[in-house]
Amino acid sequence: MAVRRQPKGKKKAVILLSGGIDSVTTLYFAKSQNYKSTAIIFDYGQRHRREIDSAKYIAKLTKTDYYLIRSSFPWVNSSLTKNNLMVAKNRKLGQGVIPLTYVSGRNIIFLSYGFSLAESIKAQSVFLGAHVQDYSGYPDCRPEFLNNFQTAANSGMKSTKIRIVAPLINKSKREIIRMGLDLGVPFEKTWSCYVGERRPCLRCDSCRFRIQAFTDLGMKDPALKS
Repeated sequence: MAVRRQPKGKKKAVILLSGGIDSVTTLYFAKSQNYKSTAIIFDYGQRHRREIDSAKYIAKLTKTDYYLIRSSFPWVNSSLTKNNLMVAKNRKLGQGVIPLTYVSGRNIIFLSYGFSLAESIKAQSVFLGAHVQDYSGYPDCRPEFLNNFQTAANSGMKSTKIRIVAPLINKSKREIIRMGLDLGVPFEKTWSCYVGERRPCLRCDSCRFRIQAFTDLGMKDPALKS
């Protein structure tokens, strides 16, 4: 797709947009900070393809240009990409346990696309929605990984000052939703469930974190009201 010409002097950012609570809140935050944003949406054969539709909807709603990148991870043993592996439901949620939904190297690859696009459009920043509940289980969401990737990427590119911005990194899901509400995020249009059915399963890790966060705020998840 063609990217519209950017206004002179305006900050530019690349947003890794999945269509879930975290990435959508990150997009709205970037816009609140006066960034002209270009999103990348990834279709990597994930079981929960419903998130791609949500990401496209949010991009159009916010007038955000986006690229849809199609790729695959045929070698990865993840319940998000292998139909013969079941997404865990009602499992004990413990810190430090890497769940079967982990996709090996996913953020390494996604951030590489982000840096390539950022250099090409002269964007200063690559935003992603990694946060504390993610990096307790996913090693490619840890702050030290993000810092090290930023250093490595800049050492191998013509541009040497592109930065990774993870505004949610130290926030809980409840705090992220509170932030999103303040920013006007349409949470009813976001998608989090890993299972890939027409409605949220309510029992996978992602559904449970999401539902609990809204409950802690005294709210019902708006995606469950219809």
